[in-house]
Amino acid sequence: MNQINKKKNRVLEYVSEMLNSLIPVIKSKYLYFGILAIIAGADKKKNRVLEYVSEMLNSLIPVIKSKYLYFGILAIIAGAALNFASETYLHNYMSEGKTLPMLSDLILDHLPFYNVSLIYDIFCLVPIFLVLVYFVHKKDYNRIPLFMLMTGIFYIVRGIFIVLTPFGNPPMFNGSDPLFHGFSNFELGVYPSGHVGNVFLMFLLVKDKSYKWLILICLIIVVGALFLARGHYSIDILSGLFFSYAIRSFGEKHLSMFDLGNIREPDRLAVPV
Repeated sequence: MNQINKKKNRVLEYVSEMLNSLIPVIKSKYLYFGILAIIAGADKKKNRVLEYVSEMLNSLIPVIKSKYLYFGILAIIAGAALNFASETYLHNYMSEGKTLPMLSDLILDHLPFYNVSLIYDIFCLVPIFLVLVYFVHKKDYNRIPLFMLMTGIFYIVRGIFIVLTPFGNPPMFNGSDPLFHGFSNFELGVYPSGHVGNVFLMFLLVKDKSYKWLILICLIIVVGALFLARGHYSIDILSGLFFSYAIRSFGEKHLSMFDLGNIREPDRLAVPV
């Protein structure tokens, strides 16, 4: 009992000593100056964030109001729908007992097989995230409609070609990783490669060199993983590059109005003073 009382007294003495030490601090005006400085600093940071968000929204308003944004959205929807319809057609074609030709490939025939499909699927998605960061970081909102249109056109073209040239998947292809099965139920249609074409298209459209290098690294990883996992024939991969380059070149020459930075407001009539 005495030991408990002694411990209790020690605690009380410690608390009393601490409070006595804090009293001069609490009485000091400098403590409150410090508190006010912290509050003011927090308010400044809050104001900066609000200013940045407000500036971003103001920059996005002309994009949202532009008809070209919605044409770009429609192009992406059309491309996704056409690819799904084409794969469904090929699935039904094979369900009738018919087969798609499996080709010999000079590069694949001399490479070892590794089931790294998860790698090319992940690094195909990373550039999408990088492009979103690029838009916000570099405030390049005016090019959003162009990005969407070019992506949509690529997948529309791909949706047509995978039916025109219906190759079977390369030998030893085991399908995508279970994590990504939901993205394509049938995994049919290989020419051209959507993985390579989409990543390379983003590389071509992004203007900043730092982002270009990051996307280029992703592209190299995707290509290497596709070869090792037998995800595509070499002709699919090379065609993905050529298709994307051709679509980008065509778009920047004939569809430059989708880059809203190229649209100039009509000159206002000068009012004589």
